[in-house]
Amino acid sequence: MPRPRKRQAEPAGLDKKGPSGKCPKSENPGESPAKVENSSLQKTAVSDNCGKNPSSCWLMKSEPESRLEKGVDVKFGIEDLKAQPRQTACWDGVRNYQARNFLRAMKLEEKAFFYHSNCKEPGIAGLMKVDVQFIRMMKRFIPLSELRSHYQVHRATSGPLKNMVLFTRQRLSIQPVTQEEFDFILSLEEKEPS
Repeated sequence: MPRPRKRQAEPAGLDKKGPSGKCPKSENPGESPAKVENSSLQKTAVSDNCGKNPSSCWLMKSEPESRLEKGVDVKFGIEDLKAQPRQTACWDGVRNYQARNFLRAMKLEEKAFFYHSNCKEPGIAGLMKVDVQFIRMMKRFIPLSELRSHYQVHRATSGPLKNMVLFTRQRLSIQPVTQEEFDFILSLEEKEPS
């Protein structure tokens, strides 16, 4: 499952950032980083919402619990992002082509939900902005089970989550979220769990 990867210690003075000043995205440790086009990294205006473009908000999955993959612990939860210098980290290890294309389509300052995956209780744990920087914790954790119940109701009633990619293409680690979906999910943090 794609996720941010903990990096092994490197010699002092080695800067991993590419020519654009952003961290390169790599598919697997030990492989050369995938080239990221500068045009996909243009800054966009910061706003409280995700803009008018339906794919200017995102959901990005990561594993908050320890698990070794090729000898590397792939654990990286919202608390790990919050603890990073400047609360910012590279998002790499994406292997699925469609998820990788979504990653390349992201623009700086676009918002994303930080989704805890492959754990006892998967769900949305916080907000971040691309390339990835902690914004804040959710006021309450919104579990997958709660989102799924809203999705099932919304499919029948044409509600905001009726076509959410989280349920139609579940295996994607990076996926677009429409403005309507983003706003609805944010509204859930103010409500008691259903």
